[in-house]
Amino acid sequence: MGSKTLIMKPAEIAPEEMPAPKPKATLGIQSDTAFTEAAKRLNGRDLCSIADLTVQEMAAIMELAHSVKSHPEDFRHALDAKQMVMFFEKASLRTRLTFETAINTLGGNAIFVDQTQSPLGERESLADMARNLERWMSIIVLRTYAHETITEMAAGSRVPVINALSNLEHPCQAIADFFTIEERFGSAAGLRFTYVGDGNNVCHSLMLTAAQLGAHCTIASPKGFAPKLEIIHKAIEIAETTGGSITLLHDPVKAVTGADAIYTDVCTSMGFEHEATKRAPIFKPYQVNEALMAHAQQDAVFMHCLPAHRNAEVTDAVLDGPQSVVFDQAENRMHAQKALLLMLLGGAKRISNNRSRSTQTRKRTNS
Repeated sequence: MGSKTLIMKPAEIAPEEMPAPKPKATLGIQSDTAFTEAAKRLNGRDLCSIADLTVQEMAAIMELAHSVKSHPEDFRHALDAKQMVMFFEKASLRTRLTFETAINTLGGNAIFVDQTQSPLGERESLADMARNLERWMSIIVLRTYAHETITEMAAGSRVPVINALSNLEHPCQAIADFFTIEERFGSAAGLRFTYVGDGNNVCHSLMLTAAQLGAHCTIASPKGFAPKLEIIHKAIEIAETTGGSITLLHDPVKAVTGADAIYTDVCTSMGFEHEATKRAPIFKPYQVNEALMAHAQQDAVFMHCLPAHRNAEVTDAVLDGPQSVVFDQAENRMHAQKALLLMLLGGAKRISNNRSRSTQTRKRTNS
């Protein structure tokens, strides 16, 4: 499969040839020096968007995630005495517990502040909060509605800020998801990844991550529910450097045909509950069921960020079936977030790939 991309026109989704591709970026970490340089650049940085990362920085995070999962004892005290505060405007199971477990098992400490009844910036300006927090905390983790809440906090703070979910992106989820793909397939480069459903925050981060790792990413969404153009264009720009591609379709069957991984999310994200009744019939043809999965590769995996609305966007048969890796994804949130914390707080170190990786590789066809 080539690196042709498809972009969305105002009234339809149709192919358009892009300019001649740029030279491909080097995928993966090639040396100890490259890993060290990426770690130095990330030390003290924010993660508001997947687009904040370079291809090499993403590769370094992925490699470190494999290392911390395989050899947790090597990182047991890497973040001793580091303090992490989490402000969550939205309910959470996986994000909160995996972040707390991650820093606790690295030697640090987590403090949780429930903001579900009082949006950040309402009682005190975000700038003033940031100037306080940076004097006590080593890192700030935010789960918010408005993406601007995260970028404003990051702009005002001298310590790193992590986007643990906003209405625009969910970068921690996407990193864990592609870490799961690497575990299953050995590499995301050249893999055919299909997302079926709403072009939401999860979809945005998945597109950007797929592009950075050289995957061929296809999005199938109903008319009016495609990803944001700014994200599409950024993902295409990245994919042109890595040999990946971005394809946008309306037809879910065409989108999943030959796919190695099929991903879906709820049709109505948090904050859009008032649209649930209107969205249900629109998204019904996009349900991931056994019939849709049959069009993918025989060993394709099913993925979902959870929580799932059973028998809505996905059937029980698929969610609980042998192709499902949804609970592997959930587990890997912890390992991926360990890698992020280590990188942003200066605790990263490299462990040889032959020690840190245990993958199930296979030869992919081009059919």
